[in-house]
Amino acid sequence: MDATVSPPSASPLVVMKDISIAFGGIKAVDRASLDLFPGEVVGLLGHNGAGKSTLIKILSGAYKRDAGEILVDGAPVAIDNPRDAKKFGIETIYQTLALADNVDAASNLYLGRELLTRWGTLDDAAMESQARKVMGRLNPNFRRFKDPVSSLSGGQRQSVAIARAIHFNARILIMDEPTAALGPQETAQVGELIKQLKAEGIGIFLISHDIHDVFDLADRIVVMKNGQVVGSARVQDVTKDEVLGMIILGKCPPGATPGLGAMQ
Repeated sequence: MDATVSPPSASPLVVMKDISIAFGGIKAVDRASLDLFPGEVVGLLGHNGAGKSTLIKILSGAYKRDAGEILVDGAPVAIDNPRDAKKFGIETIYQTLALADNVDAASNLYLGRELLTRWGTLDDAAMESQARKVMGRLNPNFRRFKDPVSSLSGGQRQSVAIARAIHFNARILIMDEPTAALGPQETAQVGELIKQLKAEGIGIFLISHDIHDVFDLADRIVVMKNGQVVGSARVQDVTKDEVLGMIILGKCPPGATPGLGAMQ
């Protein structure tokens, strides 16, 4: 049975159907299916080695699937590398954030895609103006445009990484452990950023080990175990204990839709 739970009257941004990949004969992901709708946060949970990061790396173009299908806006697509993913509006924000610490927010926003003046020099004024615009939309309290990002807090650095993704028209955002190593105040700040992205219709896959985090931020959870999807449920339909049972035992509670990995 498919472990996707569809909100009414909406078309998914992305569908991953029966995705499989093996490394050295060992199936890291085995016929996994999931979907994501506009303005929705789907939390992907499971132990280390459950297959969640591998499945999402297939969507981001870091790995090439052995079998299965990816549909964006209802049409099958080939995603063979990160460049293909970006072409379909899929951006990944890794735990490390991949920011250039010694330069400011605007320079990070345009890293590798710098704006130039007609004389071929860096157009710092245009890049800062655009950075202020996108940051004003995402995090109006952000003020430290001139400072190197190494001096920013964890929450502010997340703002810069997210701003870079959405400035180049991301519609599907993959966030890998976005609140890892953040304090309560910065975690709340990331929560506000996610609410803003949802309001703009951006769909988010949230990979996390932290159930509390996922319950606070996600609309729906998908649990993986041994490379398979155990099940999927709206957050309000399951308890944290039931989700723990899905993660540890592969047991699908009544409020969830079972996947192939559910304990029979």
